[in-house]
Amino acid sequence: QVQLVESGGGLVQPGGSLRLSCAASGSIFSINAMGWYRQAPGKQRELVAAITSGGSTNYADSVKGRFTISRDNAKNTVYLQMNSLKPEDTAVYYCNIATMANDYWGQGTQVTVSS
Repeated sequence: QVQLVESGGGLVQPGGSLRLSCAASGSIFSINAMGWYRQAPGKQRELVAAITSGGSTNYADSVKGRFTISRDNAKNTVYLQMNSLKPEDTAVYYCNIATMANDYWGQGTQVTVSS
């Protein structure tokens, strides 16, 4: 059974940084992309950043230049480095792994940006 375990969320002041990690356990084959989504209270879940198996990346306009997604294929782990955090980045962040056959989701990790 595949499980995604996220870590690294927390409370940070505006302008601060956090690094999220998502490690996948179990057998995962044919990964197409790994990514991070977020959902703020009262809003729909939105894509934050994604990285394909070939290393191509895609970012939401609101995080370009501040967030960086990376992956370690050998460890089936994806990271999200978040810099210059803003209060509007406050949300639950979810890890996603998309394969040819399935979509896997983490349980979510809370990121709160507040002074």
